[in-house]
Amino acid sequence: MRRPRILIIGAGLAGTSTAIRLLRFARRPLEIVLLERRPDYRYAGVAYHRDGNPWDHVFNIQAGRMSAFREDVDDFVRWANHEADRQHWPAPWTDFAFVEHGPAPRRIYHDYLTDRMAEARREAYLGVDLTEAEGEAVDLSVHTDHVEATIRHIAGSDTGQTSTLTADHVVLATGMELKWPAFAGDVLAHEAFIRHPYSTDGVRRLLATPPQASVIIVGTVLSAYDSAALLLRQGHTGTIHLVSRSGATPRAYPGHHQHGVVQLPVPARLLEPYRNREEFLARLQTEWAAACAAVRNEYPEVDGMVVTERVAKAWEPHLPMIIDRVPTDELRSLLDDFGTQIATFRVGAVQYTTSVVEQAMSSDHGCVEVVIGKVEQVEPVGASRLAVTVAAPASRRVILADLVVCNFGRESDYTQVGSPLWRNLLAKHLVTPHERTGRGIEIDDRGTPLRPDGEPIIPLSAIGVMREGDEIVRNGRSGAFAFNLAAIKNHSIVVAAHLIERLELHCVGAAGRAAADRCRALAADESTRPAFEEAVSLEVRRLATRSRDERRRLDDRLEAHLRSTNIFPASKTASKTASKTAGKTASQPDGPGHLIRAAVNQAAVKRLTDISVTPRQLRRQLRITTDEDAEIS
Repeated sequence: MRRPRILIIGAGLAGTSTAIRLLRFARRPLEIVLLERRPDYRYAGVAYHRDGNPWDHVFNIQAGRMSAFREDVDDFVRWANHEADRQHWPAPWTDFAFVEHGPAPRRIYHDYLTDRMAEARREAYLGVDLTEAEGEAVDLSVHTDHVEATIRHIAGSDTGQTSTLTADHVVLATGMELKWPAFAGDVLAHEAFIRHPYSTDGVRRLLATPPQASVIIVGTVLSAYDSAALLLRQGHTGTIHLVSRSGATPRAYPGHHQHGVVQLPVPARLLEPYRNREEFLARLQTEWAAACAAVRNEYPEVDGMVVTERVAKAWEPHLPMIIDRVPTDELRSLLDDFGTQIATFRVGAVQYTTSVVEQAMSSDHGCVEVVIGKVEQVEPVGASRLAVTVAAPASRRVILADLVVCNFGRESDYTQVGSPLWRNLLAKHLVTPHERTGRGIEIDDRGTPLRPDGEPIIPLSAIGVMREGDEIVRNGRSGAFAFNLAAIKNHSIVVAAHLIERLELHCVGAAGRAAADRCRALAADESTRPAFEEAVSLEVRRLATRSRDERRRLDDRLEAHLRSTNIFPASKTASKTASKTAGKTASQPDGPGHLIRAAVNQAAVKRLTDISVTPRQLRRQLRITTDEDAEIS
């Protein structure tokens, strides 16, 4: 019997995370094809690949928040201290002791994800395999029972030619799409213009910049700080202008900061009907000030630098109701005008990055200046320099530069994305631009793209940045939290579990909804609730377990538990298929038991992806704490 095949398009953070979850979750033979058009981006993406991240590029957030697994919050720090190969690391990182609240070089995440992928492959059940493929997906044809992907080859004698790969399911994990910098159309190839600061060439040119050069960086938040800090640590003395419409700059996290969640009242005035922009912003300002004051008064232990972060997080459950009251055109305008400020409220940066930039801003002879205004044009001047025109509300300024670094950001409007894959998906109505926000595409709660009429495209899933608009209106996730590591952790769990439910348990469409109904009924019925809760607890632990043998043990316990309780009707027992090959596969239910198993899985996934608590609180809730958790807390 042919085993199912899942094609994941994109092997960056989103694709890698989903592949690891599939390797862990699958209990029957499965082929996972992980397709990547940039070999140097495999298991890293643009954000973490080694050649685009010098050792001084550190994570924006603390090392303790970089675990790829929300249910194992200390995994990255534990790996960095005890498993990472430091043979070729430079000082000071060679002997650096990584801690939860401290910094870590971004480039080592490439090694971390590579190691975790290797482990997931080793610990997968028999017949569950990962295939690495190189090429660019340029088109998809969706049929009743399969998807045909057109792949353009990028290496070898057949470079540029195409072939077709057939899969039972396709996961779109294409990562960030670059925004076209219309203001710099005439200088994209100019030696003094860097469009891709995280590319190998971009980093090389930044490091080769003369110390006295005049530099303009388009942007004032985290990516701009990366470029500025890299120059400053190389001894740069020339003027560095950071330019953006808002002038917003990132907050620095306190030295011993830990992520936390506070409880605040519903911002009731924001639930009033929307009247106009000015009136809404006035209500927002009043409620925001009151919420910040409440955090300072009721949670005096919270450092003043993270008060806005605590408020933004506490408001997330209420934002979908608030957003629902804002007309679509107004919502899009508000997101465009205040998106950067929202990002700075919601997330900061470690002091390793901010301190060097802030020092250069504040000193008597500081070389860093923030310029507020819109970049209108970049044009060549003379043989090697560029002139940047910046328009502020009341003035226009032209700044000459020896180097312009473009941190213009990503393209969130997928009707403007230039890749052939996304153009074809839109033309075939396999995806739909997000109506309310204009950011990303329409999806359902399982990550399935929707046609313009709302019909789900069952054989497709989406994970990562293209879900930004849905994260905003569904979960109240704001700023980078709509598509960053924290969001991708949850996306990968939901999508991988959904695919296993579809391919192994055959619960899709009406059957999937029936499983959800059964889940609610079992949880609500006093006679079945205790047994159901125990089943969900076992499933949570199975999904969170890295060891194949332990997963099999938990799977057998779950099957035995379900058979011994009245969750299964006596006349509808499940058959059991056990492997005789060193215990590398798991027990599997058949028949009506599929709905019960799907219901248990759906409840477990919901608990694993609970964003109302911190990852460490989640471990305690799920009863998967360890002695190490107690020591670190």
